[in-house]
Amino acid sequence: MKKSIAALAVAGTLCGWAQAQSAVNIYGIVDMGYVNERGGAAGSNSKLTSGAQSGTRLGFKGTEDLGDGMKALFVLETSVKTDEGGFNQNGTAFGRQTFVGLQSDGGTLTLGRQYTPYFLTINAADPFASGTAGTALNLFPNAGNANRMNNSVKYATPNIDGFSGEIAYGFGEVQGSSEKNRQIGGSLGYAANAFSIKLAHHNVRNATDTDTAKNTLLGATWDLEVAKIFAAISDNRGIASSLYPSTLTLTPNLNPYGLPTNPVASSKTRDFLIGLSVPIEKHTFLFSYINKDDRVANNDANQVAIGYTYALSKQTNLYAAYARINNKNQASYTVGNNSEPGSGNKALNLGVRVLF
Repeated sequence: MKKSIAALAVAGTLCGWAQAQSAVNIYGIVDMGYVNERGGAAGSNSKLTSGAQSGTRLGFKGTEDLGDGMKALFVLETSVKTDEGGFNQNGTAFGRQTFVGLQSDGGTLTLGRQYTPYFLTINAADPFASGTAGTALNLFPNAGNANRMNNSVKYATPNIDGFSGEIAYGFGEVQGSSEKNRQIGGSLGYAANAFSIKLAHHNVRNATDTDTAKNTLLGATWDLEVAKIFAAISDNRGIASSLYPSTLTLTPNLNPYGLPTNPVASSKTRDFLIGLSVPIEKHTFLFSYINKDDRVANNDANQVAIGYTYALSKQTNLYAAYARINNKNQASYTVGNNSEPGSGNKALNLGVRVLF
């Protein structure tokens, strides 16, 4: 009840500000789908999932013109569990994004909880855009909260002749140490006409300052109009570098680093993705193949995924996706989706998504 009252109070305040400044937008996504998972130790699992393709959310964003080309901006975005009426992101009120900043011709500086350059790079290089059963994050690492950074300062350059970049620093906020829990990330990209390429890196130290996860990623896309080609390759080092992303840490068994022991951790992995999207009027067909190469323990895996979306309108689409992971040796990767880690090595998604 207290959370609901607080959310209404924030919404009321923002609406009042919007009336005064005409600069606040309310936006969101409502996504609900049927998910069937197979291949898990406990058997198959059928359920309704909120946010299989894209996390269901409610957001408020706004800008204020400060003059001389300068703008103030903010974003408050909460994750909603449509199937239960609660919150994702461990129940946090605005856990998807919460930041404030300044923007000018020289770039954008923002402070708060926000997406990392690494996540934005893999998201753009994945034909499934980190959603449905085909998400690249089933195998590509995103350890150490590499989806989002808390307590972060991020600077994004303007686009200069096709080149752009980002750099982000996340304070660990551990008393007596500037290293523990610290995160550093950055990216440099180039886009021209139908081609884009981006190099990203993410570095995070654990809470005890005994290990560092280092993830380096190169992603690219090439839009041929009749089809769009996606490719990505990552190099991952550190004991935490090959584990599930922060949004998928529902496994109860944790290692000494506070990270899930499923799948088996490795100190060095390399991942490769090739994908395709084919738009035909209102239809879009999706495909991807991912290979995970465990270069220490040989706990390898590969994933094949197919998907389909149908646009009922500019804001509403139907979707279907199926993915299967082939685990080798002790690897135990599971097929999840945008909002859940999954329970088996095969999954089918059917759903509807509405943008507003």
